[in-house]
Amino acid sequence: MAAIKQPRYRVIALRIAEKISTNQLKVGDKIHARSTLATTFGVSAETARRAISVLVDLGIVETRHGSGVVVTSRQKAQDYVNTEQEVNGLQSLQQDLKNQIKAQQAALTTLGASLQSFIDQSQHYQQHNPLTPFELALTAPSAMFEKELRELNFWHKTGTTLVGIMHDDKLTISPGPYAKVFQGDTLYFVGDQNSVQSVSNFFYQN
Repeated sequence: MAAIKQPRYRVIALRIAEKISTNQLKVGDKIHARSTLATTFGVSAETARRAISVLVDLGIVETRHGSGVVVTSRQKAQDYVNTEQEVNGLQSLQQDLKNQIKAQQAALTTLGASLQSFIDQSQHYQQHNPLTPFELALTAPSAMFEKELRELNFWHKTGTTLVGIMHDDKLTISPGPYAKVFQGDTLYFVGDQNSVQSVSNFFYQN
């Protein structure tokens, strides 16, 4: 998961709290002067002061006149560490989810563009390719049903070429002479602009 960058003073406050929670710094111990903290962490004295202020506000340390900064509560230090870990985990999860959503949106945009391109090309093909199949659903009864294509003499009678038969949701491509046509089938065929009418007449006006 992506890490969330914290202000430097909060990072320092957390590091000090971790030392207190693991007993590297004990209750009653004095914390180094701000100038020493600044040198240790490579930050300005003001950043070190702000880090100490966070710990003071949380009751982990206190400033005593003449003694400087003194550790006062290991439990509060542990609570602070736990809270920060939970917050960082939630922030990381939030960022990770945002990244996933962004990636999904980009993928959907690409998919949408590809789909539109496919639709545009399909429409162009249908408009300019004379071999685009026509289709006709045979819903009404006909005396021509349940006969083999060789008996029907389909090509000679309709002037079209049968390229597929959809029967019970199963598509047969380039059906042979022994294939049969049934009520409820959908026929796919190629021919001129009058092909649909020719095939319809063949089944229903004989």
